[in-house]
Amino acid sequence: MSVRSQEILKELGLIPLWCHREKSPISSIAKVSNSSVTKTDDRRFQILHSDWVQLKANVVNCTSCSLCQNRTKTVFGVGDENANWLCVGEAPGAEEDIHGEPFIGPAGELLDNMLEAISLKRGKNIYITNIVKCRPPGNRNPDHSEALQCEPFLTRQIELIRPKLIIALGKIAAQNLLSTSATIASLRGKLHEYSGIPLIVTYHPAYLLRKQPDKAKVWQDLCFARNIMQKKY
Repeated sequence: MSVRSQEILKELGLIPLWCHREKSPISSIAKVSNSSVTKTDDRRFQILHSDWVQLKANVVNCTSCSLCQNRTKTVFGVGDENANWLCVGEAPGAEEDIHGEPFIGPAGELLDNMLEAISLKRGKNIYITNIVKCRPPGNRNPDHSEALQCEPFLTRQIELIRPKLIIALGKIAAQNLLSTSATIASLRGKLHEYSGIPLIVTYHPAYLLRKQPDKAKVWQDLCFARNIMQKKY
């Protein structure tokens, strides 16, 4: 545009026609948001393509939620990495946080007894892990955001193990694995599926320490699980 043309447009109040604009806050937020999504996607992709060694290292070094701030040890899981049976609890407790192994102490002893009742033994043809890998403060239930950060770890564990049956121990495990808000009472006694793998729901051993009469219900659930395995395999 000529100088004269610019002067005429200026006199008519039509200048400037355009100017260089700073990046809008919205576009900046979008880029930050997209960056966050990319980082999340990259993390998940990396975890879901890990082997056992890489996956364990990822858990040990995880700082994706606030649970990392007070943990003593991460609690990855224990057992046969080619097991047919998989038990999934909710979160490590105080003893597990100290030793780095799931289900030890009184609840762990009860779980071992439960498994022995159906001819299973820790370390042989069974793997044991939790929804989250770090202890929540005060042994509270893990919240949704914490479970979400640990979800790729558990997903990859299940992919690597390829169990033939999953036992969800307690409400938190059942609700996260089945993506439901249903009560444990309504989920018991039914055959569910997780990514095509049969899944049953029963009470958590820590709950049974407080509610002894419900051990009979767990025995029913374990018999149900054993029957499923015998019929399918």
